Amino acid sequence: MTVDVIIPVYKPDQEFFTLLDRLESQTVKVNQIYIINTEEKYFSQLVYGRKFKEIYKNIRIKHISAQEFDHGGTRRRAAKEMMADVFVMMTQDAIPADERLIENLLRPLEAADVAVSYARQLAKEDAGEIEKYTRVFNYPDVSVVKGAEDIPTMGIKTYFCSDVCAAYKREVYEQLGGFVKRAIFNEDMIFAARAVGAGYKISYAADARVYHSHNYTGMQQFHRNFDLGVSQAQHPEVFEGISSESEGISMVKKTAKHLWKTGHKIEIIRLIYTSGCKFIGYRLGKNYKKLPKRTVLWCTSNRNYWRK
Repeated sequence: MTVDVIIPVYKPDQEFFTLLDRLESQTVKVNQIYIINTEEKYFSQLVYGRKFKEIYKNIRIKHISAQEFDHGGTRRRAAKEMMADVFVMMTQDAIPADERLIENLLRPLEAADVAVSYARQLAKEDAGEIEKYTRVFNYPDVSVVKGAEDIPTMGIKTYFCSDVCAAYKREVYEQLGGFVKRAIFNEDMIFAARAVGAGYKISYAADARVYHSHNYTGMQQFHRNFDLGVSQAQHPEVFEGISSESEGISMVKKTAKHLWKTGHKIEIIRLIYTSGCKFIGYRLGKNYKKLPKRTVLWCTSNRNYWRK
């Protein structure tokens, strides 16, 4: 299989070079790395004084404005330009854990009925205890292949897939119509749900690993979960009738138990606070149609989405 990598970028830092260097050293050679950069000035500042195009010869860059960016539309336009058998979606802060990331992402796609495979996310060194446990909860060390038959037992997790690092069969992707043209969030899960509905499967490849984590504040969690709720409200064909709240409650309970057992009891207060922020943001997002525009703009983490 030939492979291209697509990376939407905004205000990258020095860590971005680590991502590129590790992609260059993979056991499976990447044909092309396509960088979709939002706001050229920030990228220019990062690479200033470097022989960037001489060092990274297989990189292609396209600059767009902040107003042009859309989680679904931007990735959709980039995918249309890829010619490889498989394209891998990544984010600028996902760092391959080893040289076998691409190899291990591709292996599940050898099965005819697998449309997408996504990587395991490991917490970075600076991650707090809550974030570390969240990564373990959402990304365990055991691989799984999910299909329509798993919906009764797995619920919303059947559709779970993350474009932090995910590989798509281009032929199947095109057959299913690709990413939605406009999405505030969840373009990966929306596509995964469509694939499952068409009889395909989603593979979680636990041996394909990237370092990726965030120490979000309570308000940052609020804004992100507002957008999550909006995306679910806008796509009832995917999310209606399949609750995601029970999964969230389960994670909070297990995280609290972990914090207590490991001596991080004071972190339980933070867990309660951030979980409350997540829940309130999510519920408001689910009911965004009832909110004034001014309130929506305050709640969202993506104001440009609402100005299009």
